Amino acid sequence: MSVSLPADRPVGRLDRYLVLGAVSLAGLVLPLSFTGPPVAIPAIAAELGGSPVALNWITNAFMLAFGSCLMAAGTLADTYGRKRTFATGILAYALVSLLLALAPNLLALNLLRLLQGVAAALALAGGNAALSQEFHGPARIRAFSLLGTAFGIGLAFGPSLAGWLVQSQGWRAVFLSSLAIAVLASAFGVPRMRESRDPEARGLDWPGCFSSTAMLSLLTTGLLLAPERGWSDPWVLAALIGALALLALFVRVETRAARPMLDLSLFRLPRFVGAQLLPIGTGFAYLVLIIVLPLRLIGLHGYSAIEAGALMMALSAPMLLVPFAAALLSHRLAAGVLCGGGLWLAAAGLVWLGAIAGQAGAAALVAPLLLIGTGAAVPWGLMDGLAISVVPKERAGMAAGVFGASRVSGEGIAIAVVAAALAGLLQWQLRALAPDAGAALGQAAQRLATGDAAHARELLPGLDAAALRHGYERAFAWLMYLLAAVTAAIAWGAYALLGDASAHEATPQSATSHAGAACADAP
Repeated sequence: MSVSLPADRPVGRLDRYLVLGAVSLAGLVLPLSFTGPPVAIPAIAAELGGSPVALNWITNAFMLAFGSCLMAAGTLADTYGRKRTFATGILAYALVSLLLALAPNLLALNLLRLLQGVAAALALAGGNAALSQEFHGPARIRAFSLLGTAFGIGLAFGPSLAGWLVQSQGWRAVFLSSLAIAVLASAFGVPRMRESRDPEARGLDWPGCFSSTAMLSLLTTGLLLAPERGWSDPWVLAALIGALALLALFVRVETRAARPMLDLSLFRLPRFVGAQLLPIGTGFAYLVLIIVLPLRLIGLHGYSAIEAGALMMALSAPMLLVPFAAALLSHRLAAGVLCGGGLWLAAAGLVWLGAIAGQAGAAALVAPLLLIGTGAAVPWGLMDGLAISVVPKERAGMAAGVFGASRVSGEGIAIAVVAAALAGLLQWQLRALAPDAGAALGQAAQRLATGDAAHARELLPGLDAAALRHGYERAFAWLMYLLAAVTAAIAWGAYALLGDASAHEATPQSATSHAGAACADAP
């Protein structure tokens, strides 16, 4: 690896854009690691075997490690260097991806997925913090919009790429593709990245790191287990209660730390809080549909995986252009107007999608899906930059880690809540169709929620396929209306908190003295 450029040395435009390209490649490959491997699970099971629970941990292990380590990774970037953290993360990610492609058994695969999640957290937090040092003003907005676009493309198109790789090359090619992208990011970006760190860092806040990582680990575990075990399961309750207890401990530790890993006074800044709302809004409006809609189309309507994937392109295609267009508009329109307006558009699309449930064919779904995808893509390209721009540049790693952790946690909460809500709505609808089914109703609802209509019919033999589909469509319509209401409420909150992009809030006294300058640099 080449020697770091001095932090005060001017960097040419080509070097800056190569750094942006490298971080964007990391932003592309990380969601691929989340959405791609689940597609390969049947092929992995055929070769390596394993129980359904063990196979689910191919996904869960990555999400657990990734979500739990993001906040600590941001502090590491500020303390020991953003380039060093990014380089360590992306090189470790490449190495682990190679080992995953060579995994001899399922246990080794799952353990390696844990390590891959840790490496991904280092790469994302270090890369985001490094970008904030290289770009300023409108250029920073455009840079983060490209990063958001890359992240959205990886999230939206990962399953299609993984499916093609599994079919043509085998499941190990999914991990080799991640290796190839990580190597490109390392080769072109790392040598041109300047080293930078927080000059006032006093060493790592170990109590804060341990308590935050443990808290996020328990929260992520509870959210991952809830859909399959139920919210009343003792292990789920223990994980969630433990997360709350550790959150209280973390807050206590951080209020007493001389140089905390999370400056809690940032939560007095409306723009910082507003930025944390945005991934929750896009989670409820957009991300949950990536999971729910294919299950509905394939399991209830008999679409093939390719047909369902083609229809989902209407939801994902706006991610290719809209985030960058939003960045270009951000110097003319306030951040609150753009982000709130985008989420309101998505809410309108959700209402539209609910209104036509069960009444129209596939072609009628294209327009509301395009509207939802367009609305969600507006804040998607702005929220990373908004979250980082409100803090001093010296603490960009902290902001990247906090936002990354809130993003993963918020999206996890959205997925878990929607899974539970859909199962509850289905049980309500099925009870009207089969009032004497008893305990089988709950099991059938869970099966239908995952698109398993065949087993649902076995549990409710008195209902034919048309009745089950009717009950599902009614439940789906109500779910869309609920998601629209939540999205609209978050849109209003984002509009109110983000406000006028030119308005600078007073920085709390506990923040560093450079915060005012950081706010002035906000998009």
